[in-house]
Amino acid sequence: VCAQGWLQPPQAALRCHSAGACFSVHLVNRSYAEALSACRSRQGSLAWVSSEQELRLLLGLLAEVAVGPEPSLFWVGLRRNASACTYADRPLRGFSWESAGGDAVPQEVPAALGRWAKEPMISCSTTRCAGLHLTPAVAAGGGPNWGWKE
Repeated sequence: VCAQGWLQPPQAALRCHSAGACFSVHLVNRSYAEALSACRSRQGSLAWVSSEQELRLLLGLLAEVAVGPEPSLFWVGLRRNASACTYADRPLRGFSWESAGGDAVPQEVPAALGRWAKEPMISCSTTRCAGLHLTPAVAAGGGPNWGWKE
């Protein structure tokens, strides 16, 4: 999931926030590093989700491109550097949002964004990336089940 300016990427689902940022989804099976590079080549970066409003916007966008009942993992700019530890009492568990420049930038998020599909590995010595794990709703009218996942 890329965060971009107002330029619409070709052949991708796109949603823009009233504050000006746009999110696009590209359904390609890539590694975190490849997804980061692809977003940068579009003058964007992997998406940050720092509020419940942004999360709702992103989940709505992902619902548009859902390709079946199977769970999916979408890369966002969520990363824990090797020198950072896992903290069970923090919403992002020690992960932080990666800036457009490639540096990991700590950012506080509401506790409601601390939903993990699977708790991350406890570590203080390994760089790890996490994405948005999405399982389509099984009940009619229900929203998707989501959580962060390494």
